Amino acid sequence: MTTVDTILAHAAARREASRARWFDWLRIPSVSAQPQHAGDCRRAAEWIADQLRSIGFTAALKDTAGHPVVLGHHPGPTGSGRHLLFYGHYDVQPAEPMELWTSPPFEPVLADGPNGRRAVARGAVDDKGQVMTWLEALRFWHETAGGPPCRITVMVEGEEETGSKNLPDFLDANAEALRDADVVVISDSNMWNIETPSIVTSVRGLVYTQIDITAANKDVHSGLYGGSALNPINLITRILGDLRDEAGTILIPGFYDGVAEISAERRAQWDALNFDEAAFLGGVGLSVPVGELGRSALERLWARPTVDVNGIWGGYTGEGAKTVIPSQAHAKVSFRLVAGQSAPKVIAGFRDFIVDRLPEDAQVKIQVFTYGEGIEIPSDSPFIRAAQVALTAEFGRPAVLQGGGGSLPVVQQIKEIIGLDCLLIGFGLDDDQVHSPDEKFDLVCFERGIDSHIRMLAALAEA
Repeated sequence: MTTVDTILAHAAARREASRARWFDWLRIPSVSAQPQHAGDCRRAAEWIADQLRSIGFTAALKDTAGHPVVLGHHPGPTGSGRHLLFYGHYDVQPAEPMELWTSPPFEPVLADGPNGRRAVARGAVDDKGQVMTWLEALRFWHETAGGPPCRITVMVEGEEETGSKNLPDFLDANAEALRDADVVVISDSNMWNIETPSIVTSVRGLVYTQIDITAANKDVHSGLYGGSALNPINLITRILGDLRDEAGTILIPGFYDGVAEISAERRAQWDALNFDEAAFLGGVGLSVPVGELGRSALERLWARPTVDVNGIWGGYTGEGAKTVIPSQAHAKVSFRLVAGQSAPKVIAGFRDFIVDRLPEDAQVKIQVFTYGEGIEIPSDSPFIRAAQVALTAEFGRPAVLQGGGGSLPVVQQIKEIIGLDCLLIGFGLDDDQVHSPDEKFDLVCFERGIDSHIRMLAALAEA
């Protein structure tokens, strides 16, 4: 019987081949947001399907209204009851601004860094590099043991970077086959630090809106009308300023309905991490935290909802002066939600909050671009326990069970449509410059990601 140690040794002897395959994929500019790269997106999908077929999977491209989804299956050994679903995405963010890259974004290079060599390219970590960690683990199981230790389904989409707008329809159409899985494994997140792995057990949801307020039917002269005409910029800033009080509490009625306090056990776990908020803020040139008073830093980042104005505009913003009272004012406003909150209820409450503050001559249009609710993943799941055993064996220390401040719409979509929890274990670092020029993935993280997935496949198959 092939042992995990045998597979790990096989993987260690083939690092350069793993790196070469990874770099081949990175050279495909699969930018889902830019129509001129539609062909490249399909080429990236075909590349991953070919890789799956080469290691014993059946794999096909499933067309959607946008970019195709790659769906692959492996039956595993006869009699295996466990069924794992691996999710990833092959699309990447636009590389612009090109002039800020130190090397061409779709010509991966190795560069020196504080943790040794690193690969620099668009998609190096998000998500091609992280997909390659489990794809290579499956390859090495195939090459040494004849295949994975249990049934495997692979789903790799091409629109994650543009909101996965066609994934719900795909999940609906393939629900019967997909919901047969026991858990979804996703590598698209970070470790706690380079020496400590982490498992994300909660992610915040997202509501993203735009407010358009109109007053007069045209821009008017501030000398002739100032003191008489309603200024929608003054109005919108006053309304937005009313959203929170001085203690950081959000004042929309019913906003906190369903928000639970974190458990004493989780609070103790997070306190033990000794998170340095001063260093965290100092890295972006700040020094004073904001948010709800009386809450710890990690609680505010991982377990509490927020509201932020992401953009505001109106009137004259060009060079010099133009004395105008504008007809319109606009703002982008987003909410990060936690498990228990209802996104439709938050949207309705926000709408009422604005309408209740409008004077007679003002009209408002509220657009909702996206919404998704927060997800809590039970930390006592047998799959989390199995992953902890595997990660401890790889890193020599237990994985941190952490929250996620950002939003992963796919996690909410998978839970809602096919009823599965996700196992969120990534190998990125905070300094990987995801979505920025010179995106990178340290080789040590890439390689430990492969080895971790080799171990996790064995542990999850037996969970």
